[in-house]
Amino acid sequence: MSRKIELLAPGGNVEAIKAAIVAGANAVYCGLDTLNARNRATNLSFDDLTGVLRLAHKYDCEVFLTLNVVILEQELPSMIKLLNKLVNSGIDGIIVQDLGVFNLVKKFFPTLDIHASTQLTTHNEGQIHFLNKIGASRVNLSRELNIDEIKSLTKLSHEVGILTEVFVHGALCIAFSGQCYSSSVSVGNSGNRGRCSQACRDEYEVTATGNKYPLNLKDNSAYFDLPELVEAGVDSLKIEGRIKGAHYVYTVVDTWRKQINQFVETGKLLPDDSNLHKVFNRDFTNSFLHGNLTKDMFIDNPRDHSVKHAVDSSSAISVVQIQQVTDKLYSDRTQLGAELGGKIQYLSTAKLPLKIEFSGSINTPLSITAFVGDDLVGTDFAGNTLGSNSEDAKVINIHSKSLLALADKSELNEEILIKRFRSFDNAEFNLTEIVFTDFDSGLSVPFRELAALKNQLAFILNDSIEVIPNSEVPALSKNNRSSGKPKMSILIADENDFHLCDSTDADVYFKLPESFKNNCTRYSDLLKTNPRLIPWFPAVLIGKDYLEAVKILEHVQPKRIVSNNTGIAYKAYEMGIEWIAGPFLNTTNSYALLTLKEELNCAGAFISNEINRLQIRNIARPDNFKMLYSIYHPILMMTSRQCFFQQTVGCKKPSIEDGCMLKCEKATTITNVKGISFAIDKQKGGYPSIYNNEQFLNLDVVNDLSDLFDEFFIDLTNIGAGSKAEQDKVQLIKHFENLLQGNEQASAQLNEMISISTNAQYRQGL
Repeated sequence: MSRKIELLAPGGNVEAIKAAIVAGANAVYCGLDTLNARNRATNLSFDDLTGVLRLAHKYDCEVFLTLNVVILEQELPSMIKLLNKLVNSGIDGIIVQDLGVFNLVKKFFPTLDIHASTQLTTHNEGQIHFLNKIGASRVNLSRELNIDEIKSLTKLSHEVGILTEVFVHGALCIAFSGQCYSSSVSVGNSGNRGRCSQACRDEYEVTATGNKYPLNLKDNSAYFDLPELVEAGVDSLKIEGRIKGAHYVYTVVDTWRKQINQFVETGKLLPDDSNLHKVFNRDFTNSFLHGNLTKDMFIDNPRDHSVKHAVDSSSAISVVQIQQVTDKLYSDRTQLGAELGGKIQYLSTAKLPLKIEFSGSINTPLSITAFVGDDLVGTDFAGNTLGSNSEDAKVINIHSKSLLALADKSELNEEILIKRFRSFDNAEFNLTEIVFTDFDSGLSVPFRELAALKNQLAFILNDSIEVIPNSEVPALSKNNRSSGKPKMSILIADENDFHLCDSTDADVYFKLPESFKNNCTRYSDLLKTNPRLIPWFPAVLIGKDYLEAVKILEHVQPKRIVSNNTGIAYKAYEMGIEWIAGPFLNTTNSYALLTLKEELNCAGAFISNEINRLQIRNIARPDNFKMLYSIYHPILMMTSRQCFFQQTVGCKKPSIEDGCMLKCEKATTITNVKGISFAIDKQKGGYPSIYNNEQFLNLDVVNDLSDLFDEFFIDLTNIGAGSKAEQDKVQLIKHFENLLQGNEQASAQLNEMISISTNAQYRQGL
């Protein structure tokens, strides 16, 4: 087999990256100490990153940087500054979630390769076209997909020039990545900002099925599914684990490397995965990949399973036997650790020592000699002792075109040269000294030539790659005001609520389900019969459900839609249908709005409910673009392709079937050990979802930011049970309309009707 299969490894710190390199990774992904989705990892400084790049590239290993969080408006200057540094760093790609970063990179930093993060929840063909349009070169497919879905999306991706990667080993989230707000809602630490508190691993009161950890999935391992992944055309096999240590990374990468090599060379698989069980794991499952969503995917313990696996595998029974097996496991770990230590002890990511020497006399060129590495020993400007790095050693000689002449005005002295060239003391080089040998005073050379010499030296030190000058990103105009008083809009999902159209002049959105019967015309007919209804498309639409949703667009040809799914958004753009970006696209900054407007002709967007007043206030709206905000809705914590009822109230079906999505409408609650309850709700045609017990009710935003928004939205569906008691919806509409008209009593009336509510996310922000 000639096709390269990339093995992509996690690197939470420098030692883990070294471990990945010596274990045989083709690429590593790592994050800086800011703007990445694993804040609990040690992460890297920019100086660390520069050293890692030099080391990794020496071993033909690529490095991808994770910038996979949503970006706040006030962080844009820092992001731009970082991108300006990255374009000259040699980074092989950046992993991105925020749509605004796509806009920035495509316009101002086009040499950077953008990889679409798993946080973008990519699971249908429209999303592949969307990502291709906005500039992605690679996409991490949702880990909930099965092999046939992966194969289909990979084929399409290759047709449009995009690579695909799939997680093959490590922790599994039970929620769709990018669609989990549980940590944000429950403890104020957003998973979309790299601060997930892992609520799915929490302990709950024992459920009816006897489980204390009803949301806790086993770890993912596709170790024996390599042939199917290769046949599906997947370009990169990705290992999860940036908060794991070097020992874990080395063991897992080494084990996978041997499996890939064996398959490439012989077409056969190694039968032994025992080393994967010797490091942290929660036992393993490959059920998502096989589309076999059974109870066996869960494990009622979130902690390390390696000791239990060793004991069970050895059939140890007595206390002595169990202790012997445990001691053997720890001994094997120690041995693997020693093996790793021996392999990485001489791998250095230290800066390269650099010495610059100036020489010249009258009627000779100004000569600059740079010595890199090669037994240089000295001290840097901070007084730190530096050693040599002979592997990277080189001597560079450059000369001015003009000859040195007697100075008319500005003498070329040591102070000026030190000031001009001291910038080489940077992330890649430790400038040990600047020396002057046979350098006469009272001379000068045209300063344009001095600048050219500096640029020439930078070019050579940058492996003869042209240094890209800083890109000046113009400030966006803050045209934030709406065209008038904000309107109200409502969402319904039940034909029994159609009468509400007669109670208001508000826009009425109709929520479509996440799953449809094949060739079902019910929703097309319903929307055609009721042209007042504006279709509202959900965030997740996989396979045939995406295709059926597209049919609705084609049959109805609505004037306007709201889409929480970028695949449907792309299709609407293709068809010339006006579309609004829904709240689950989680837009948080001006450049995200620009991406939607400029690339896909988006007419407006809901602003994220995760951000606060000040974070919203500074967002600049594009011209002819609407801004919307939801002031009343159930608070979704997570949505899953798995079943939340198997481990809670139980289900007679051994696994989830196609009919489960269409027919099941169970509901229950789970209560964590702190006594906080959450509602589990499953609508016909929907994925099982978990909601906060409180409803989101934000009346403050109406007073704070009415001048900013064109539309305030209220959710009048019966979805997300919890405390959402049956309300007089006509009365609710009247109170909300009065609120927008400035009626002072309306707030009190709404707080009385919606008694269990919160706007904590608006108060705390990200």
